[in-house]
Amino acid sequence: MSENDPSVLDGAIAPSKNTHLFGHQAAEDFLAAGHASGKGHHAILIEGPEGIGKATLAFRFANHVMSNPEPSLAPRYLAKPDPDSAVSRQIASGASHNLLHLTKPVDEKTGRTKTAITVDEVRKAGHFFSQTSGTGNWRIVIIDAADDLNRNAANAILKILEEPPRRSLFLVLSHAPGRLLPTIRSRCQPLKLSPLSDNDLSQALAALGSPLTGGKTEETVRALAKGSVSRALKLLNYGGTEIIGAFDEVIASEGPTARKAMHRLADVLSGKDSEVIFGFFLEHLGDHLVALARQSALAGDLAAADRQAKLVFDLGEKITTAQAYNLDRKQTLMSVLEAARQA
Repeated sequence: MSENDPSVLDGAIAPSKNTHLFGHQAAEDFLAAGHASGKGHHAILIEGPEGIGKATLAFRFANHVMSNPEPSLAPRYLAKPDPDSAVSRQIASGASHNLLHLTKPVDEKTGRTKTAITVDEVRKAGHFFSQTSGTGNWRIVIIDAADDLNRNAANAILKILEEPPRRSLFLVLSHAPGRLLPTIRSRCQPLKLSPLSDNDLSQALAALGSPLTGGKTEETVRALAKGSVSRALKLLNYGGTEIIGAFDEVIASEGPTARKAMHRLADVLSGKDSEVIFGFFLEHLGDHLVALARQSALAGDLAAADRQAKLVFDLGEKITTAQAYNLDRKQTLMSVLEAARQA
């Protein structure tokens, strides 16, 4: 991951600095038209799978609003940000007094990103609004992602959304909006983004300097990326393809062979600097179990479908508990892999 920002994947550009956006023209036009009308909603819930451009769209729209503060004079399209403009430079450096980016903080002791956005982070929004209340400028908060808010933080955000300050704009990002508090969803205007098409994914990767060059590798990345740039980068730069292959071997093997395969995979996923690929594996594991449950349901085996769907939640709880209490990751993974084999 980036040394300057541990949340940015190798080969990626921080959304605050990214001038490229592909595949979401309709969403761009919708946001621009809403601002130009002067009747845009104060909170937009930008929904969609991780890695498809939600944060980049949010920063692009924030740049647009800050560059065109008077709605009646604003164009009805989002121009590509000019990296040399004062607004773009302030956003890219995190120095804008009119934009607050709420995301999971980095633990100063470990250097790792924390597992949640805490209420202390949300309190920054209250301080932000009090500091800028007399300027007359737009004040924009990007919550990236709202899925990461813990319960207290979510309730604190809700209070602000219920009584938004004048000329405030909340851009609330969510990979799984169904997990958000219904009261938060009800106070936001939904804007759903779809996974990128193959062409848009290729263009996005090329813009990042990671072009798909054809052949079997390109076919594999397209199939496994599911329209997500971040997932494609994990496949290309973090060994994601190999992790999926190793997991398939675990599921397909029996006896001592399966045990050896489990140990090999658990060693990789619990090694040093394995946080990105560990998260990738957990996502793939969830997809695997959901697919199993769907297959069982279609086959009429509702008991198996229910058991497999419940396993998604149970294994997620096991991982969360292990992380919270700093339990041995390899032992946790061995247990998780065995449960997946039995699914």
